[in-house]
Amino acid sequence: MDDLLADFLTETSESLAELDTALVKLERTPNDEETLSLIFRMVHTIKGTCGFLGLSRLERVAHAAENVLGRVRDKVLKVTPENITTILAALDCIKQIVEALAATAQEPAGNDTALIAALDAAAEGRVLVTAPSAIASSAIATPAIATPAITPMPEPVAEAASADAPAGEAQIGAQTIRVGVDVLEDLMTLVSELVLTRNQLLQLARMHEAQSDEASGFTVPLQRLSHITSDLQEGVMKTRMQPIGNAWQKLPRLVRDLARDVDKRIELVMRGAETELDRQVLELIKDPLTHMVRNSGDHGLEKAEARRAAGKPETGRITLNAYHEGGHIIIEVADDGAGLHIDRIRAKILSKGLASEGELAAMSGADIQRFIFHAGFSTAAQVTAVSGRGVGMDVVKTNIEKIGGTIDLKSEPGRGTTFTIKIPLTLAIVSALIVEAGGERFAIPQISVVELVRARLSADGQDSTTPVVEHIQGTPVLRLRDQLLPLVNLTDLLALSSSKLTSASPGHAEHSVHVVVAQVGSALLGIIVDRVFDTEEIVVKPVAPILRHITMFSGNTILGDGSVIMILDPNGIARATGVAGSSGGDRGRDSRDAALPSTRSNPNTAMLLFRAGGTDPKAVPLGLVARLEDLPRDKIETSAGQPVTQYRGRLMPLVPFSGAINPDAERYAVLVFTDGDGNQERCMGLLVDEIIDVVEDHLNIELSGDRPGLLGTAVIAGRATDVIDIGYWLTQASQDWFRRSDRQAGQGGNFRAHILVVEDSDFFRQLLVPTLSAAGYRVTAAADAGEALRLREAGVMFDAVVSDIEMPGIDGHALVRQLRAAGAWAQLPMIALTSHTSPDRIDAARNAGFTDYVAKFEREALLASLEQCLAAVSGAGPGATPAGGRRLASAA
Repeated sequence: MDDLLADFLTETSESLAELDTALVKLERTPNDEETLSLIFRMVHTIKGTCGFLGLSRLERVAHAAENVLGRVRDKVLKVTPENITTILAALDCIKQIVEALAATAQEPAGNDTALIAALDAAAEGRVLVTAPSAIASSAIATPAIATPAITPMPEPVAEAASADAPAGEAQIGAQTIRVGVDVLEDLMTLVSELVLTRNQLLQLARMHEAQSDEASGFTVPLQRLSHITSDLQEGVMKTRMQPIGNAWQKLPRLVRDLARDVDKRIELVMRGAETELDRQVLELIKDPLTHMVRNSGDHGLEKAEARRAAGKPETGRITLNAYHEGGHIIIEVADDGAGLHIDRIRAKILSKGLASEGELAAMSGADIQRFIFHAGFSTAAQVTAVSGRGVGMDVVKTNIEKIGGTIDLKSEPGRGTTFTIKIPLTLAIVSALIVEAGGERFAIPQISVVELVRARLSADGQDSTTPVVEHIQGTPVLRLRDQLLPLVNLTDLLALSSSKLTSASPGHAEHSVHVVVAQVGSALLGIIVDRVFDTEEIVVKPVAPILRHITMFSGNTILGDGSVIMILDPNGIARATGVAGSSGGDRGRDSRDAALPSTRSNPNTAMLLFRAGGTDPKAVPLGLVARLEDLPRDKIETSAGQPVTQYRGRLMPLVPFSGAINPDAERYAVLVFTDGDGNQERCMGLLVDEIIDVVEDHLNIELSGDRPGLLGTAVIAGRATDVIDIGYWLTQASQDWFRRSDRQAGQGGNFRAHILVVEDSDFFRQLLVPTLSAAGYRVTAAADAGEALRLREAGVMFDAVVSDIEMPGIDGHALVRQLRAAGAWAQLPMIALTSHTSPDRIDAARNAGFTDYVAKFEREALLASLEQCLAAVSGAGPGATPAGGRRLASAA
């Protein structure tokens, strides 16, 4: 291909991608003269270059489009949706011609008479009967353009300065050059080989030093070579990095066209477009992102009438957000639509035979929602040109997992759905943990490794702090920080040799195993290995064709000693064994889920220890802490007299535990607490002096008191420790934290009664359990009404029930009606805990069968209500109506 033509194709492709976005923007803001001028210049440049290169067909189409834009620029025509649609149709035609040029270096033959007539009519202010898009489609198809594999055109390192750019920008543009992608790929390959050679030389140097006492003369030069190689690797990686906004360029046009097709009003908000990642990863996520945005607009958002009826703005919103987190990039695709319909999903699951009624009853709402990732799964009422064929989210999930990423979702009825994608920044050179199983070495990408744990094979022995491998229905599990972790023995899985897990006995020399805890979607998976070596930078090589059917491997690499080893894929291992997976709802989980009772109190609680306002340790349940952050002093700002920081695209209030920010500190440890999903999420940062440790211990608050912000004192890790009352600190950040949310928190009780707490929010569930435990109650928490009903059927007895009202699936009112109707719990006191205390809400609670109704977050009110209700049951008399509560007619 002629170099001049290649440059033209590169520049035109960039302009066309930018034109789509600019035209959609112009349609929203018709008076934006700067955007109009940009569009006109780009089309004018395309037309002028076409004439110089003798591309007559392309020139005619571009010239006709330029005429329309010129009339708009001269204010003879107005910017209307019809005019924009006509120009977009011309751009689609130009794109097809450019694609054919790139493939064959020849301009394809075609008849664009109808399209040009439509453009001429638009320039004259006339309207054609035939839709311009249909005319463009017929023009493009005459004659039909083949779609051969097109070689990617070179992408620029930086955009060249435009003709109208200021002098300073022109100078910057003059300092950049275009480099073809193939050149960068070759350079990356050479750097990869250099990294392998560096690793081999370092391994030889280590072996030489181990065999002799003398230091090798190559040690210093090798160290220098290692540093240079690392710097060169980093430099080459930077040339491959591109802003994720490059993958979003087509989305404004897609959303605009989709809104017209499905008759909806849709706004697309893009945040973090400047976030960079490897161009290889960028190319691989374009299609999944496109499909997810289309799904949000078609499935997620309601039509204007439905949104008005629900009290929402008529225009639905789709939000794209990208940001870095460690060695990953996080991409969120959120909408403020109707959310996923669990009942429809449940019915579809049953109709397709993916699970039984009993299995569904044992699943949480989130697990049921994740069935949308199954192949062929769709809840669309009818098949349309946009969706309904059941091909989509399973492919999205598979493609994301192929690049070592994960996808999860959160959906709330009436409020919308948020998909969260977590992918690596690069695929070429990654840090990996080298392990051994059955005498063979393997690499596990470091980004998938959460932690390493050494576990005992039996409960025998003196070390009671080391977790023990247990078996539930024949499946090995590990109880790790109040959570059962499914285990997979790598030696057995790959049929390498007999493993410790199967051969060990009380008399065996080895009583422990190494467990690599890996992240698999939203779940964790434990991989049992024989040995753990060190982490090493590895060059990822593709899996040989003969092994591609084995999904447990994502590639192979060469170690420093020349050994070729396989790279393990934790997601593939999870799929192969069926023990865990990001899709949720996997049938392999059911037996273990039945034995993972989030509904049962565990004797130990994972606690985060820290220091603040003194040297004595303080503690908070780890499950309440969303994240730990290290915050520089210059990141703290002030808003309305309160310290805040910009955190993940929003302002987060900061509350100093000691009452004031230490002005001498350079950095601050921050405990981040969050509640809610997507756009509804709220967060607060608690400033402390130092993070000490995470320990697992029995939480028994022995000394309670009225100190603000503290629940009391417990012995944790052998030392008296103050346990903080996070509810108090949340209200210090926001007075209406609990009133703005249909979540609950509370305290109460003076004796060892057994209380069932039914709450769908994991955050508030973990907030209530230690709080009520500190007040002297035995507490069991259920994540939804279904778990509560299963506990009743299992014969578990309680002294009282405290339930949220707003819950997915079966809400609090429906739950109480079922409990009052029959069964052993029909006479129990039942307390509603919610933020709504209007008379009509109280009447609804009374009619449903609640004994009492307490406002959030009224700790003393809940304490008094529990005491009163339990006393009434025991015959001690009802007492007075609790403060903040409303005594209801008991259904008992």
